[in-house]
Amino acid sequence: MSDTRLGFADQEPIVYTPLMTLYTLHDMPKSGALLGIDPGKKTLGLAICDVTQLIASPHSVIKRTTLKADLASVFKLYSERNCTGMIIGLPLNMQGDEGPSAQSARALARNILKFCDIPIAFQDERLTSAQAERAMLEGDLSRRRRADLIDAAAASVILQTAIDRLANS
Repeated sequence: MSDTRLGFADQEPIVYTPLMTLYTLHDMPKSGALLGIDPGKKTLGLAICDVTQLIASPHSVIKRTTLKADLASVFKLYSERNCTGMIIGLPLNMQGDEGPSAQSARALARNILKFCDIPIAFQDERLTSAQAERAMLEGDLSRRRRADLIDAAAASVILQTAIDRLANS
């Protein structure tokens, strides 16, 4: 097995671990902050929930460059916020089947698990961007500001949906 490393300048490198299994939503940790990800072709929208898993908040948007740089940014936030798991949006087609975007989201999860053994579950993200856009319109944000925040807001909707489902299970 090759010694693939990914790390930050001020931290120990993350070393490749064997591929772990994905969790179902109901097997996720019941406490601790969770990181929500809205995976896109050009960006990764990020959101964080509080340690009691009641409220999800938009955090930031990563402009995608290389896999190594993208994962370094995700792992840095995960570590800084002491997260206990990740929820990744799964972009299903309106009929509920998986297309290329869903396959890309699954590939992102597999790549994360190659470097870090953490709980990851998927959440259906159909219409989350539209829901986030409506919320920002109600907040009277400018078109430019909405464009800057839409992916983080969508990640927040994805994460809030997941933690609401966890609370009701």
